[in-house]
Amino acid sequence: MSSNDPITLEIIQNSLQATADEMFAAMRKTAMSSIIYEVLDMGTGIMDAKGQLASSGAGIPAFIGVLDKAVQVIIEKFDKPGDIQPGDVFTTNDPYYGGVTHLNDIVVAMPVFADGRIIAWTANIAHNSDVGGMAPGSLSGEATEIFQEGLRLPAVKIISKGEPIRPVMDIIKVNSRMPDVLEGDVWAAIASVRVGDKRLVELAEKYGTETFERAMSSFMDFGEEVSRKALADLPQGTFELSEEQDDGRIFNVKITIGANEFTVDLTDNPDQSDNPVNTSRDGVMVCAQMIFKSLTDPYSPANGGSFRPINLLTREGSVFHAKEPAPIGFYYEIELRVYDLMWRCLAPHMPERLAAGHFASVCGTFIGGIHPDTGRQYTIIEPQLGGWGASRDGDGNSAVFCGFHGETYNCPAEINEARNGLYVDRLELNMEPGGEGRFTGGRGIVMDYRVRADNGFLTAGYTRSKFPAWSIDGGREGSPNYVEFRPKEGETERYAFVSGLATKKDDVIRVVTGNGAGLGDPKERDPDAVRRDVKNELISPERAEEIYGVKS
Repeated sequence: MSSNDPITLEIIQNSLQATADEMFAAMRKTAMSSIIYEVLDMGTGIMDAKGQLASSGAGIPAFIGVLDKAVQVIIEKFDKPGDIQPGDVFTTNDPYYGGVTHLNDIVVAMPVFADGRIIAWTANIAHNSDVGGMAPGSLSGEATEIFQEGLRLPAVKIISKGEPIRPVMDIIKVNSRMPDVLEGDVWAAIASVRVGDKRLVELAEKYGTETFERAMSSFMDFGEEVSRKALADLPQGTFELSEEQDDGRIFNVKITIGANEFTVDLTDNPDQSDNPVNTSRDGVMVCAQMIFKSLTDPYSPANGGSFRPINLLTREGSVFHAKEPAPIGFYYEIELRVYDLMWRCLAPHMPERLAAGHFASVCGTFIGGIHPDTGRQYTIIEPQLGGWGASRDGDGNSAVFCGFHGETYNCPAEINEARNGLYVDRLELNMEPGGEGRFTGGRGIVMDYRVRADNGFLTAGYTRSKFPAWSIDGGREGSPNYVEFRPKEGETERYAFVSGLATKKDDVIRVVTGNGAGLGDPKERDPDAVRRDVKNELISPERAEEIYGVKS
């Protein structure tokens, strides 16, 4: 039985969204790592039989854009009859084999069969605490090739016809310093895609396989139609920007907006680096997709059709299109630089859509060692909150994750203290100068972790440390992102990037994230708003008078 009834097709599409959300809930409730079940450093989605994104679940926006690319690599690799069977489950984490991001992020995907053929794929991705490599937590700024960053899974099968392939599972476990945690998280991912498989089979049985497939296809066509209509309403032309980075490199972007195409040209950029501050071309495409979606149709679900107008140009061997075996561990900071570069390039031309710059760093902080109570290896992986830029509608938000990281949460202090070998002594707003304007940028945070045992380590990689968030129309720049190491004995040291720094009991690791940038001349700020800021202790009376000319 098949149907072209638009109501039926809409019901199926909404059911796809509900299925992706149920997959997300299943993974969240069964994962072992706090980075997954508390922070929600994960994403789920449903692809059609060709690997095109049909429906995205909750989670990090940049992760949703990974899943279709990973599934397409799996389909291409397992292309012989019988290679893919009902009950099979596949995995990849390698950016050179469909993994897109870095080795910590494991993608798990499952084909959905009905009427003897593949009708869809369910997939998820999550950051795993340790997948081996030269350093605990699997990230190190000292890596010079991807082999040092952990176990590589180049699009392989881990479940065959419903049964685990034990040697593959053993290889995954034995390469991790936290094997039971990694195994638990992988099984949570498998449970998630199996939940999705069950729900989609039920849908196909209820409405008919042809109707099910038509619903996905029609909604992708609708996504394209909406995007192209919105694209035609954007300012047309070519827009360019060059920006110096903290490490001295110059990044360049050229964006051409036409009636039917959104072209992002990143060909004129530096060669790939010998250290892990590179990204894959697929990762850059995700950044272009996020900006494009924000400009065209920010509030409806994304699907493969939504992004058909995008044309991405890169140069293989460059920092934005790395070649194997370049290290890629801190890919997320480079993708954030691309994302923010495109944002800054277009903001002056689309002021009603794009605010001033935000702190624009994941500020990923990795603290680990041997737990003083259990004697087991622990690794805390924590993205940090920061300040967002002011818009023409008002002040920026304080203590929110960066635009790349999306719908995630900070790990509660109680969980960190119970699961990991540290105390959380402080979490407060960053009161450093920065972000003043007619509308002000939001505040970053100051967070103190106190280590409970000797023989620990700190690894971190922050950008926008030298060049803070960019302002608009005479507002002031934000403030920088950085991490301070405050040893119990010795001098405080300040870092943007640090790898494997030795820590001892009662040493303090202080995270400071930036304030967002301001918009407009500070002298034009509403005096009542300034007095409110003084009352709320967001600014001192002296600085209020100095910057805004307002006496409290």
